[in-house]
Amino acid sequence: MQLLLIHSDYIEYEVKKSTPVAEDIEESFKQGRLEDALTAFMAVESFDEANPQEIIDRAVSEIENVAGQVKAENIMLYPYAHLSSDLSSPKVAVSVLKSIEKALEGKYNVMRAPFGWYKAFSISCKGHPLSELSRTIRPEGAVPCGKVVSIDAEKKEVVSEALKAEDSAKSYWRILTPDGELHDAETFDLTGHDNLQKFVNYEISKNRNIEKAPPHVELMRRLEIADYEPGSDSGNMRYYPKGRLIKSLIENFVLEESSKIGAMEVETPLMYDMNHPTLKKYLDRFPARQYSIESDKRSMFLRFAACFGQFLMNHDMTISYKSLPLKMIEMTRYSFRKEQRGELVGLRRLRAFTMPDMHTLCPDMEAAISQFSEQYSMCIDILRKIGIDVSDFEVAIRFTREFYDDNREFITELAKKVDKPVLVEMWDTRFFYFVLKFEFNFVDATAKASALSTVQIDVENAERYDINYVDANGKMNHPTVLHCSPSGAIERCIYALLEKAAMDAEDGKVPNLPVWLSPTQVRVIPIAERHMDFAQEVADSLLCRADIDDREETVGKKIRDAGREWIPYVAVIGDSEVESGKVTVTIRAESEPKKPMKVEMTAEELSERVFNEIGDMPYRSLPLAKLLSMRPKFI
Repeated sequence: MQLLLIHSDYIEYEVKKSTPVAEDIEESFKQGRLEDALTAFMAVESFDEANPQEIIDRAVSEIENVAGQVKAENIMLYPYAHLSSDLSSPKVAVSVLKSIEKALEGKYNVMRAPFGWYKAFSISCKGHPLSELSRTIRPEGAVPCGKVVSIDAEKKEVVSEALKAEDSAKSYWRILTPDGELHDAETFDLTGHDNLQKFVNYEISKNRNIEKAPPHVELMRRLEIADYEPGSDSGNMRYYPKGRLIKSLIENFVLEESSKIGAMEVETPLMYDMNHPTLKKYLDRFPARQYSIESDKRSMFLRFAACFGQFLMNHDMTISYKSLPLKMIEMTRYSFRKEQRGELVGLRRLRAFTMPDMHTLCPDMEAAISQFSEQYSMCIDILRKIGIDVSDFEVAIRFTREFYDDNREFITELAKKVDKPVLVEMWDTRFFYFVLKFEFNFVDATAKASALSTVQIDVENAERYDINYVDANGKMNHPTVLHCSPSGAIERCIYALLEKAAMDAEDGKVPNLPVWLSPTQVRVIPIAERHMDFAQEVADSLLCRADIDDREETVGKKIRDAGREWIPYVAVIGDSEVESGKVTVTIRAESEPKKPMKVEMTAEELSERVFNEIGDMPYRSLPLAKLLSMRPKFI
């Protein structure tokens, strides 16, 4: 079970619409309100079906404990499926919720919101240190109910030797400053570098478990970008039209930027033979857990990167030194890593993700270091254009002591490039296939970090896959290989943009997405039916994604809804606009909370402004019907 406990000034809800699994309720159950209440948002999970009574007892204990601490006499039990992507059956969930309600009655004034209904709700959090708490409750020895456990499934999980090494590796954590000095990470004064301090704590503690859902989880649903898919495995998401648009734009942008540096796009299989001699060796050198499946009595695994396909392709190619550096890239939709269940949350950590995976063959280490430097700068530029600046992420550089001793000046240049301290992890012994890698890590509102861009210098796999090039003397040589993900997983870019916007809102700024990624770039709002023709004319003239709010709602509600959707430009059209031929436009990026920036301009001027903001970034047309009245609701 997932529990989110909010001590609130008030909580109120109103039932809107039933889902196929809605419980039958009486009229009095369709709305409710409690003052000065402890609200327990809860999601009953498949694990809980192993021992529902244990879950009930422990949930009641947690709620009573917190209620005692905050001195709450009123308790609202609120089923909230969005806390988990691995839900129990509706029947079990309702039974557990009712049992918790019954156990608390008599001790507290208890109200339970109905299960399986879409509900509007309002809550006012008190804001003291104990007002927001989250809990994860698991029955002992639980196996998700409804999942067949075969003899093979009961075998010990296949864990790579690299993953085991990562757990046991002796790491030396240092802070590298732009002046080239290395400092102990745990004693160095990071005053003024709050995010780096959070990142250092996160890395050294190695605590990846979720304590509470980060803000982007609520935002990805409210903005109709993505959601959990209960019909799939955990960490496999569904993407609505707006989310698919954002994903495809970032995918196309990264591919275009990669092509500018000579990367050739390829496509390779999703699954490979677990017992292929070369692949089997590589599996043990990569720190990731695999999905394994059976096909025609063969043990297969789903790829966790595009390395396998590209390296097998490289092996079969005839490559001259004149072709080097040789770059190939694939937009892997999808790569699969069986991340541990307690680490999965929203778009931050997934089991199926889209990753641009580029590999560069270099003639030697000197050329590899040169390419590493160029790709380091390229990754900074790519993230900046996506909307994630150097100030938004922290840099980790990981290497062997031997590589550092041989290349100190080069590694110092990496810190100078970002002009701020970076976290260093150093090993005495090389546990993996690489001797150097960097990652750009985004630190979110919950102080958890996630890697975005990365480049690695690989000194093993050219030999392992017998990849060769012919040098100027006609001799065969193994190249040095670079692994690069120019942006990191596409989903993580969206996660970072949403988390960044949430933190902006927390700081009193108006949250935004970059204009080129906004599903609707201009929202046209006619005040009355008689203004509809001119609204249509304006929308049709705009060279961008423009829609029209033709719903039978008040103008105030239409404007508020546009704000909740983070529409960059909102043009309201009334009598004066029809008469003057100009429109009054609210510019979101220049607005402050409750202080909208309004500018009068022609449709042509508005179109030119948006067109200039999009610039040379990829463009796709509107992902939904132009008229809002024709659109379905996804959530």
